[in-house]
Amino acid sequence: MKSSFKVSLFSLALLLLVVTGWSGWTGSAAAAPDSGKTYVIGTDITFAPFEFQDVSGKFVGIDMDLMEAIAKDQNFKYEIKPLGFNAAVQALESNQVDGVIAGMSITDERKQKFDFSESYFESGVVMAISKNNDTIKSYEDLKGKKVAVKTGTEGYSFAESIASKYGFTIVPFDDSSQMYDDVKTGNSVACFDDYPVLAYGVNQNNGLKIVTEKEAGGSYGFAVSKGKNQELMQKFNTGLTNLKASGEYDQILEKYLGENASGPANQSRWGLIQDSLPPLLTGLGKTLLYTIVSLFFAFILGLIFGFMKVSRNKFLRGLATVFVDVFRGIPLIVLAFFIYFGIPQAFGFTMPLFLAAILTLTLNAGAYVTEIIRGGIQSIDRGQMEAARSLGLPYRKAMMKIIIPQAIRVMIPAFINQLVITLKDTSILSAIGLVELTQSGKIIIARTFSSFDIWLVVAIMYLIVITILTKLSGFLEGRLRRG
Repeated sequence: MKSSFKVSLFSLALLLLVVTGWSGWTGSAAAAPDSGKTYVIGTDITFAPFEFQDVSGKFVGIDMDLMEAIAKDQNFKYEIKPLGFNAAVQALESNQVDGVIAGMSITDERKQKFDFSESYFESGVVMAISKNNDTIKSYEDLKGKKVAVKTGTEGYSFAESIASKYGFTIVPFDDSSQMYDDVKTGNSVACFDDYPVLAYGVNQNNGLKIVTEKEAGGSYGFAVSKGKNQELMQKFNTGLTNLKASGEYDQILEKYLGENASGPANQSRWGLIQDSLPPLLTGLGKTLLYTIVSLFFAFILGLIFGFMKVSRNKFLRGLATVFVDVFRGIPLIVLAFFIYFGIPQAFGFTMPLFLAAILTLTLNAGAYVTEIIRGGIQSIDRGQMEAARSLGLPYRKAMMKIIIPQAIRVMIPAFINQLVITLKDTSILSAIGLVELTQSGKIIIARTFSSFDIWLVVAIMYLIVITILTKLSGFLEGRLRRG
């Protein structure tokens, strides 16, 4: 997928003869023929009005509408990969995606790693506070206070540049909605964000108000890896020029930022929950799927390394100990970043997100399952093995017929407990863009700004599933004891 577009001389000759049409009344260039390649485009989808998900599950916003219009104008296919801003940038750096469109500011630092399109939006930074706060009116009022910012944004850069001058502390967040919630709850007194994003949020009743004039900001651009996907970059720039010439570009901006832009939906709390249940249930299904698949492979790893840890061979015991120490010692989120971003970048290949998620959960859970199996086997009195051997049973047969059946009774509750832990750990993988239950909640909150309602529903869904698993553990434990 990452190899450059190639055509034979014969194909090139045919392409030169193809009549692609003429749109002379707009002065635009004709669309190039479809190369047949589907470009993978990373984005945030929690950055309204540039990218977010509507009630029907469609990716919408200025960036999404621009991408759709440019692809249509230039006749190419693309697939949106919702990752979150930081994960999208890392995915581009490690060649996991072909391009990124996520309200990404064009900076000299980023130009060293990425190639940017022509600017498609001129931004600016403003400060907002809780709509119930009347004490913060200027930067001078921030002295000794905490200010929320979103990492990787112009707002973060601007806040960082004036923090020492005005004496405030920066509190970074990965999502705009989390940043707004921090201000609304009073943990931070203000936040800095790009003007169109904050203005849209205020229009959607996000609980904030803007109190400063717009500071000069940077330009947003579409990005590809340095020196790569130049054909895609050319198509984006040509398509953008055509949209501006035809007036479609202005129509897209007007749709989200104009006077007639849609306001907050007049929706009851119960109506919001009803509309949110389908995507949340889908996210829950994916959470269970990733949990079950990863635990299946973790159990296989656990069996292998668990028996190695109780082996009489020192080398095998040492190897199993290293496996357990390494994958229990690395935090899950660090392991996820290393597997999904680090390894593909180092070896120059693309790793599917689902594979990275399964590998991360499997290796992490596998280390714990290894210890569960080791502990279960070693919990059985050594005298039973000695008695079996004295009766002439081989070591392997004694393990399978006498030790393992008893050890399983000890291990079952621990296995259920690990299932619960792994299920909850899937939420951490939202940091690399895995759309499971937690990420589904984030996406809905980015559109509705209803943190309390959505997180309450998400918490209840987790609670129901985990309670069922806990009761199942108690039932199985009771049956085994009676047996």
